Amino acid sequence: MTTRTAPHLHVDWTRCDGRGLCAELLPHTVTRDQWGYPVPLDGTREPVIAPGDRAHAGRAVSVCPLQALSIE
Repeated sequence: MTTRTAPHLHVDWTRCDGRGLCAELLPHTVTRDQWGYPVPLDGTREPVIAPGDRAHAGRAVSVCPLQALSIE
């Protein structure tokens, strides 16, 4: 079992419909694929949120229209 020390962005794929707000608010963490779904830039399933992006991550979670994002 791995212990995480930094917050990660979690996407609930059953809720996400690819609107892309998270990519707009977190351009250093995720980009969008051709359908608008988030793609982590670090190649992981749940990208680490950099300390400077934590406020933006919180905003992305709060404005996601389908509540598909969370910070783990």
